[in-house]
Amino acid sequence: MSKILEVNDLSYKKNNKTILANINLSVDNGKIIGLLGENGVGKTTLMRLIAGVNSIREGVITVNGATKKSEIKQYVSLSDQLAGFNKSTRISEIVRFYENVYPDFSVKKYQEIAEYLGLDKTKRLSSLSTGTLGKLVIALTISRETKLYLLDEPLSGIDSMSRKKIISSIIRWKSDESTIIISDHYVTEIASLLDDVVIMKDKTIYEVDSVESIQEKHHLGIEEYYEQIYEGSVTK
Repeated sequence: MSKILEVNDLSYKKNNKTILANINLSVDNGKIIGLLGENGVGKTTLMRLIAGVNSIREGVITVNGATKKSEIKQYVSLSDQLAGFNKSTRISEIVRFYENVYPDFSVKKYQEIAEYLGLDKTKRLSSLSTGTLGKLVIALTISRETKLYLLDEPLSGIDSMSRKKIISSIIRWKSDESTIIISDHYVTEIASLLDDVVIMKDKTIYEVDSVESIQEKHHLGIEEYYEQIYEGSVTK
């Protein structure tokens, strides 16, 4: 199985504070990966570095064979909470923006997902509930026809029914060839999606393993296993 993502010897500092230390990670094509770790461990920073939003100073990131930030961006779709848009912006205007900025954005795919999630293109950002905004972010992110999708806390602050809709849309519109890395605190709800988990601890990668292997070796669910690692009651 070919690799969509390789991270080698990556460290990252901000304002002389170490955010990530010696990150090494290899991800296969076609999988759904859970990126797990407590708040502040560096999950969002790692995603932003992979997507080329933040600049690398130490280490190498390779996505689909590309190492230059300008080339990597065409292969990665990172979820965006749309904070850069004015609150009066309509959904239809945001969709038009995505269509103009991203050559791989599929309007047809977006329309299918939007209909499934019940998104009204005439609504303004200011009128959207947290759940509806979450649905919009997911629809925009996975409507790009690309190789790697990075979903950063897509279920945060969202009600149970909306979470179920979002999870089902991820499954329904993921192609066999694409890879998804999803970070979320709702570990139990996303566990059924996952092929592998990447657990971050102490600013680095603590463990990478398949869901099947974890269940066979430790006889624990993913959330319970992850929590026990942080409690120190299980080791690799």
